[in-house]
Amino acid sequence: MLSIGLTGGIASGKSTVSAYLRRLGATVVDADELAREVVAPGTPGLRQVVAAFGEAYLDAGGALRRRALAARVFADPEARRRLDAIVHPLVARRLEEEVARARSRGERAVVLDVPLLFESGMDRMVDEVWLVAVPPAVQIARLRARDGLDEAGARARLASQMSLEEKLRRAHVVIWNDGPWEATRRRVAALWRSRVQGCGDGRDDPTRPS
Repeated sequence: MLSIGLTGGIASGKSTVSAYLRRLGATVVDADELAREVVAPGTPGLRQVVAAFGEAYLDAGGALRRRALAARVFADPEARRRLDAIVHPLVARRLEEEVARARSRGERAVVLDVPLLFESGMDRMVDEVWLVAVPPAVQIARLRARDGLDEAGARARLASQMSLEEKLRRAHVVIWNDGPWEATRRRVAALWRSRVQGCGDGRDDPTRPS
């Protein structure tokens, strides 16, 4: 079974690509969903987060105030490292369980949709990495429009992630998504055919085509 790590910087369009892969028949495991699951009320993960950051980050019902905690960790690199040290191992364990289930079902491929695939070291769990990429200027513009951030806030979000240059160097496949969606859709469909339904081999050229 082929395991594919799908990743991309914030506002790259990775979620759109992930949704399209589902339409093509891919088994997609969403790390963001698992990250919410492992800190749900009553879980050991939530107890660890509260121990590290305090009960101020719980709402009246005992659930994690995710937006408030996100604002804290994006502004404080050390706080972000503490949170990642709690959540990433829990998510990795759940991803391993989902991969095992897919293998037991006889799936031909499984896609792990992980925003911080490289940063978390979870790229070591997959056979190949597909990177959804857009230039940083496009990310900033999309972030400002989507989340209402100012320029400094958008740049801070980008700075919290690995640079695009490093991701391009480490990815097996690069899906540029700064043009029309139809072009991206064709690229993803062709990749799915060659890697999963066909016999694609070798690394895809991670440089942007001219």
